[in-house]
Amino acid sequence: MSKTFYIETFGCQMNAHDSEKVIGTLEHEGYARVQDEADAGLILYNTCSIRDKAEQKVFHRLNEYKKMKGEGKKFAVIGCVAQQEGEKIFERAPYVSIVSGSASYRNLPQMLARLERGEERITGLDDRQTDETFETEFVARTNPHRGYITIIEGCDKFCAYCVVPYTRGKERSRAAASVLEEARRIADQGFTEIQLLGQNVNSYLDPSGKMSFAELLAAVGSIPGIRRVRFTTSHPRDFTKDIVDAIDAVPTLCDHVHLPVQSGSTAVLKAMNREYTRDWYLERIAWIKAARRNISITSDIIVGFPGETDQDLEDTATLLEAVGYDAIFAFKYSPRPNTPAVAMADSISDDIKSARLQILLDRQREIQRVNYNRHLDEIMELMVESHNKSRNQVVGRSSQNKTVNFTTNQLILPALGSYQQVRITQTFPNSLLGAAVEVN
Repeated sequence: MSKTFYIETFGCQMNAHDSEKVIGTLEHEGYARVQDEADAGLILYNTCSIRDKAEQKVFHRLNEYKKMKGEGKKFAVIGCVAQQEGEKIFERAPYVSIVSGSASYRNLPQMLARLERGEERITGLDDRQTDETFETEFVARTNPHRGYITIIEGCDKFCAYCVVPYTRGKERSRAAASVLEEARRIADQGFTEIQLLGQNVNSYLDPSGKMSFAELLAAVGSIPGIRRVRFTTSHPRDFTKDIVDAIDAVPTLCDHVHLPVQSGSTAVLKAMNREYTRDWYLERIAWIKAARRNISITSDIIVGFPGETDQDLEDTATLLEAVGYDAIFAFKYSPRPNTPAVAMADSISDDIKSARLQILLDRQREIQRVNYNRHLDEIMELMVESHNKSRNQVVGRSSQNKTVNFTTNQLILPALGSYQQVRITQTFPNSLLGAAVEVN
């Protein structure tokens, strides 16, 4: 087998960062990455089980790869669908050589060695109860300005609709000293923004007992050279007031909190096993709104969960207005394998789910129109992320995680990763338009 590899990644930012670490590990083991599967000796498919029919999409893609088996290529299915489907993948796609869940990634070097010795069926599926995390210095960072650091893996929440605890295993946190060492290494490499990751990032518990999550945030934000620190995704059950206090106290901590609520109905939240009420959630929102800084709030919503009534939907709609979210990510409920909600009667038709989703999106659009209009004539500091040459615009992102398209009079466009002061000249429900504040 040629020691070249091609990797395809699907799913969340956690999956994307997992792939950065997998790529770095493979390269450390002497493999060279290629951009076309036709040139690869090893093809890896990093999978996600959150979306509907995810496993069907995996097997469809594997069937497309099947024709390459005769070319001596090897195949690996890793990630959440790999853990979910397990050795059934070998049965349905016998040309696959490695099936590994994310809790076993730290064993990749041994799995690769076994593959090179000619083993045909190699699994990493038995580590969901491990206390170890996947820590490596060998990370192939794809964004040259924003560095991602996973501080906690797995999930112990067992929400009724979610497959993550079954695919990523129990919660296990990295030692604060290890996180800070990686953060300092990132800063030394020239990164100015760090994003801390976890399925429930604020559920972080330092194994050494030295730092709370809020203290870790503040420590990362105090590292020389770091101008912005973000974190995602928070769980309301573990969102504490000291997180808000840290954002107020440390200017490098971005003034943005993503706090998924999923539903504004206490009855639906109970059915979802979220273990908080509407009022309990709104208390956390009150902490955020009472901060000295203007902290942007975004959320996730599931529409059409089994048993959801018209009144439950209205409870969610009124929650949108009570919070005044700057953005929501809203989805129709679909059952996931191995979750408690699979056994619930899903009597809400897809048409009704679609109609309810549109109701929420229409209300949220009006909320965002008002929210974004407040930024008119404001001067924001943006990190430059890309250039839209067709429109002669620069695309930047604010500390509040808002996208701003802006123009500049400079002959040379500002470099990617640089910071630019921009005055907002026009507002839209999902983005802002501005002009660079030129320095004489």
